[in-house]
Amino acid sequence: MSRPLNISILVFDDVEALDLGGPYEVFTTATRMHQRAQPGAAPAFSVQCVARTLDAVRARAGLRVLPDADFVSAVAPDVLVVPGGVVDTAAACPATRQWVAQAAQSASITASVCTGAFILAAAGVLREGPVTTHWEDIGDLRAQFPQLAVQEQVRWVDQGRLVTSAGISAGIDMSLHLVSRLLSPALAERTARQMDTPWNPTP
Repeated sequence: MSRPLNISILVFDDVEALDLGGPYEVFTTATRMHQRAQPGAAPAFSVQCVARTLDAVRARAGLRVLPDADFVSAVAPDVLVVPGGVVDTAAACPATRQWVAQAAQSASITASVCTGAFILAAAGVLREGPVTTHWEDIGDLRAQFPQLAVQEQVRWVDQGRLVTSAGISAGIDMSLHLVSRLLSPALAERTARQMDTPWNPTP
């Protein structure tokens, strides 16, 4: 690779901390493992947390997160990750929907964790086809967006450019799956081992 792949993770008030932290840890750990295996190589990923403003974001359990960039200054992503949490306000925010739609248009992959699927659907990014979300929210996703084929009892659904996952641990597995897709299964396995987390490569 001539440059790192840009990973943008949306952050917003009431984001689920582990929905954010799981993918962040996967992509940053994969970068360390890649550079350890190939000293001098370009970093695998460059990860940025992006919010509507540069003000601190308050996660669902009260954790404060300082965004790396706002919607104006964020680098166009190669991969956009939209975590879940309490998403009603974020999904209803015109600026958030606009940025998500714009970022997804330029990204080669757009992914959601848990209820992040609601934000993608509200932004018009998820329009049809198979998707998933947290088991507790499957009925609501079906009711609000009946054009989607919401899948149960799967950890993630990969449509190619659009990938949705069911919950916190599934978001980690999905992120490892994306590392495998974008770089190699060996790097995904090494990343999981470094994180001391079991990786289930089947959805």
